[in-house]
Amino acid sequence: MSVEVKICGLSEAAHVDVAVNAGAALTGFVFFPRSPRNVTIEQAAALTARVPEGVRKVALTVNADDAFLAEIVADAGIDTLQLHGDEDAARVRAVRATFGLPVIKALPVSSAEDVAAAHVYAEVADMLLFDAKPPADATRPGGNALTFDWDLLKGADFRVPWLLAGGLTPENVADAIRSTGAVMVDVSSGVEETPGHKSAEKIRAFIKAAHSA
Repeated sequence: MSVEVKICGLSEAAHVDVAVNAGAALTGFVFFPRSPRNVTIEQAAALTARVPEGVRKVALTVNADDAFLAEIVADAGIDTLQLHGDEDAARVRAVRATFGLPVIKALPVSSAEDVAAAHVYAEVADMLLFDAKPPADATRPGGNALTFDWDLLKGADFRVPWLLAGGLTPENVADAIRSTGAVMVDVSSGVEETPGHKSAEKIRAFIKAAHSA
């Protein structure tokens, strides 16, 4: 079975097209003003309209309230919510129940205890996403180009699918997949020329490397 790839932080139509044509299974759109990848609901709607059926359109949010989530769900053309803040399990359950969409819960990892603690989220989310813990002075929870110890996920068994993220690049994604057994990977900064600006060449190379792992 081929590894599924999520290209996150898309903000330009050309790069949406590249990701889809190269075989991305998930596209990600960031709704977080502190991120260089932030898009408005109107911008996202224009981008998601380019994504064909069968490819997920994921809205990444950080500690968003119900009012903002409702706007995104109503008008941005997405079909999946990604909670990338410090939402607890009760909040994840509530979001899923309120909006009736699949939910990905992103979880920062730096220790075996972090991986073990993820099991409570597997009871309430549709997918998990394991990312590196951001540095103490970071202004955003993801997209910081940091990896974590992939050995922490060896043999990990969860009742829902999970994605590997954090510092992945076209050069290291195959090793990451082999090290963790991941069947889904997520990349943002690792396929960029500069923060927030994707590289078509890197997107293609990343997806090719993941599919070949």
